[in-house]
Amino acid sequence: MKLKHPSNSTSKTLSATTSSQDARLLVRETLRISANLASAPRPALPPPPISAAADGNVATFGLVEEQFLNSSLRLICREEIDGRRWEYFADLDNSKQFRKNSIRAVSLHSRQAPGQELMAFIRSYVVPEGFPDCVTPSYVPYMTWRALKHFFGGAMGVFTTQTLLSSVGVSKNRAAPGAVAINWILKDGAGRVGKMIFARQGKKFDSDLKQLRFAGDLLMELGAGVELATAAVPQLFLPMACAANVVKNVAAVTSTSTRTPIYKAFAKGENIGDVTAKGECVGNIADLLGTGLSIMIAKRNPSLVATFGLISLGYLMSSYQEVKSVVLHTLNRARFTVAVESFLKTGRVPTLREGNGMENIFNFPWSKNRPIILGSRFKDAFQDPNSYLAVEPIFERERYVVTYNPSKGGIYALLKDQAKSDDILKAAFHAHVLLHIIRSYNENQSSSSKTEGRVSVPSSASLQGHVAESYKMVLALYGPFKSKAKEQGWVMSESLLNPDRARLCELVK
Repeated sequence: MKLKHPSNSTSKTLSATTSSQDARLLVRETLRISANLASAPRPALPPPPISAAADGNVATFGLVEEQFLNSSLRLICREEIDGRRWEYFADLDNSKQFRKNSIRAVSLHSRQAPGQELMAFIRSYVVPEGFPDCVTPSYVPYMTWRALKHFFGGAMGVFTTQTLLSSVGVSKNRAAPGAVAINWILKDGAGRVGKMIFARQGKKFDSDLKQLRFAGDLLMELGAGVELATAAVPQLFLPMACAANVVKNVAAVTSTSTRTPIYKAFAKGENIGDVTAKGECVGNIADLLGTGLSIMIAKRNPSLVATFGLISLGYLMSSYQEVKSVVLHTLNRARFTVAVESFLKTGRVPTLREGNGMENIFNFPWSKNRPIILGSRFKDAFQDPNSYLAVEPIFERERYVVTYNPSKGGIYALLKDQAKSDDILKAAFHAHVLLHIIRSYNENQSSSSKTEGRVSVPSSASLQGHVAESYKMVLALYGPFKSKAKEQGWVMSESLLNPDRARLCELVK
């Protein structure tokens, strides 16, 4: 009997040892499989190694096998942030309740390389969250050209500031500090006046934002050129600096007013604030880089004329490509002209990218040489009452009147006071159809009867026939044009056609 007792003890000890080893192996395999599943398709991470610490606790990614065995840690949930994953465990006490403050996080990803961490940090400042799915495809080329434009703008700012300070007398002590301050304050005050004057452009900032944006950049370079010219005539510093600041503040109003509609065109969903913030950050970074480079160049005293020419060329080229890269869904006058002319010639409406690409950026809204005037006054459209009485019956059922004025060589669309949104669109479409008919008629005439830069007809007697023909075409084509435009994604809105405010009132009999 005494010999059997040691045998039983030894057997139990071996059994307990084997059971403990199996448990450790089971825990190790459980942790390894859990990590592999949570981090797929990343390469599997090896199980945390067991290493003893001085206080008996072993820590590997916040979790150790001894703690899992002895403290009964249990998996609570998994978490993912930008592709990086964690698992959260909590400790059970003897009563099978979770202990307070016992949550431990297990990282299931390997540490990124320093280069990758740096790129992730930069991306958080220069691109919106969820990029590229959160913005339209035209966002990247726009921001590229915008950054380049701001780079040249920052470089130009160094030379203009240096020239202004020299002209006002700061660098050579040619004026008292009080006089310098007064001149500078007057210069800035004049700029604010210019900013208020240009704000009256109103809806043109929405309808012709590309044209106004590029015009603002042209004014910005014009102001910079005037500021640099103060170096040649420092005695005229105040009037020249005031004029330059007025021009530059007008450009600033244009840039500020057109910024939001452009960013809105890039945003997908309700992330306009994020897109705007990141876009401004990119501009500021490029501006700082351009400023730093120009400071280094300015120390070598380069030629102001050559420097201004090169920087202005780069600035304006970047500005042009910047506005050309914007893809808008709305039809303003320029894009409406492209869409209608393409439809009349080919039977198809251009896509959003094609229409924006063919838009004329140099067609500024204040230009008076427009072939079509929408919402014009009666006295501009008709000089002869008989010409009005001849075409008025054709539009008896319409809320507009379209005619051609031979003396001015333009198409005039007059709107009646009952005209609604669709009536204004139809009037604009009809005006383009009539222009298309007259141009086709001119092309069929001999070269001697052609005129350059304006449309015309051989005689006013055929005017009624052209108008009647255009009316029949509009009845047949206006509906299909609207349908095809909507299929391509165009938003039909009369407000962006920006018609003039004149309206024909019905006579009370």
